[in-house]
Amino acid sequence: MFTYLMLLKDPEKHALLCVEEPENQLYPQLLSELAEEFRMYSEEGGQVFISTHSPDFLNAVRLEELYCLVKKDGYTKIYKASDCEVIRDLYEAGDLLG
Repeated sequence: MFTYLMLLKDPEKHALLCVEEPENQLYPQLLSELAEEFRMYSEEGGQVFISTHSPDFLNAVRLEELYCLVKKDGYTKIYKASDCEVIRDLYEAGDLLG
């Protein structure tokens, strides 16, 4: 967590920040705080791309922030989770994304 915070609080913002599986080596209770730190970084002008398999991390993400990547016929398609009616309806009914 300390390393992520050092990177996120660096006065020189990076145009693109890519993080793979930030949940590794972290307590699940810290993931919502880390998601909020990434959110604040993106609101300050940096673009953040995170890949995760963690339901705990996804539970801290907003629907409009989530994109799904699906490989089909040798190509990867990217779509907004909010464009999927089932996901959107479940989220609006109070279900968590994880």
